[in-house]
Amino acid sequence: MERLFDITLQNRKALYSILTKTPKELLLKIPSGYRNNIWWNIAHVVVTQQLLVYKLSGLDMKVADQLVDKFRKGTVPDGKATEEELDAIKGFLFSSIEWTQEDYENGVFKNFNEYTTSANVTLKNVEDAIAFNLFHEGLHLGVVLSLEKVLLAED
Repeated sequence: MERLFDITLQNRKALYSILTKTPKELLLKIPSGYRNNIWWNIAHVVVTQQLLVYKLSGLDMKVADQLVDKFRKGTVPDGKATEEELDAIKGFLFSSIEWTQEDYENGVFKNFNEYTTSANVTLKNVEDAIAFNLFHEGLHLGVVLSLEKVLLAED
């Protein structure tokens, strides 16, 4: 499991770099042919990890419900990002994975509500959720890199 946490942190470092180096107007822009923006994808990754690992384990999530409601699966970008939201997500990119690893090592995850994802993968336990989350985050990093490429070509 430690390796999965390490790989997730590497993915998060890439997302953090993009989030902090990309001008806000480009973070929020949705290019033609896309349904969302860089900002939504990065915030969505944070929220989804909390839903998959904590919520399905019957535990309280460590991110605010307002962020979950705004960035969960099925939501669309509203074209806005407050400085508070940006700062919160920047912090959660790392802290949420560090908390999860610590909670996992301390045996906090005792229960799990089986769930079949939209990718038709059934998660039966927290280990499945952590592994699937890494796959999910890799998909969204790919989307973010694609968005970044298109936006920089337009600029």
